[in-house]
Amino acid sequence: MVKGLYTAYTGMVEEQRRMDVTANNMANASTTGYKSEGTVNQSFDHQLAIKIKDTSAASLPRRIGGVTLGVKVGETYTNWDQGSFQITDNASDLALSGQGFFAIAFTSKDGTTSIKYSRDGAFTIDNQGYMRTSDGDYVLNMNGAINSDLNQDNYVRIDPNYEYTVDKQGYIFQEGNNIGQIGIVDIDNYDYISKYGENLYDLVDGGQIIQSDASVEQGCLEASNVNIVDEMVRIITLSRAYEAGQKMIQTEDSTLDKAVNDVGRV
Repeated sequence: MVKGLYTAYTGMVEEQRRMDVTANNMANASTTGYKSEGTVNQSFDHQLAIKIKDTSAASLPRRIGGVTLGVKVGETYTNWDQGSFQITDNASDLALSGQGFFAIAFTSKDGTTSIKYSRDGAFTIDNQGYMRTSDGDYVLNMNGAINSDLNQDNYVRIDPNYEYTVDKQGYIFQEGNNIGQIGIVDIDNYDYISKYGENLYDLVDGGQIIQSDASVEQGCLEASNVNIVDEMVRIITLSRAYEAGQKMIQTEDSTLDKAVNDVGRV
């Protein structure tokens, strides 16, 4: 009986975690360049099947051992599928078609500057000609992005008095002259990327910067890849699963009550 309580409890904890992830996806459905997240878990019967088929120990099936009679909480993963493009016709709005990231010189509240990576190309040009993010951080050029060099000379800068174009490779042209290239890089293994905020990413130890084959689309923004309908359906499913866990706990509690107060009197 007590095991039944634990099974229901672990299931409710997992459904709550999945609900939090789904709610965060819905909250960022309109965030430029946001990548949706999902969760993984394993039920008891799935773990049991693995144990039964595992003959690695002396060619004999292994005992269940410490496998709990509930849900094994897994990890949260990121869906890297590309979002749809929204045409803005704004020269400073850029979108990436393919795998890759813009390199950003991000300055935290305490004044520390580090490199972050983003798919959000909603940039602006300040009065000094520097290309910045919507939060005011500087965009790095290719040299700064590839070499992880935060020197100010590696900030993307143009003449704000003239119009400019950006080609597919990220080269910036003004008055017919090539004045620089926007820093676009990729990561060799996305397992070494950690999320920072809504649409920024950190490179963790072990990850390597590599060349990106993504092409740049000027006058466009990449929308979030969240499918709001799918997320709403998922919330309904999770709510029902959570309610089922609640009812199971209530049933187990009622059974325990009878066992203690009624059967115990006999």
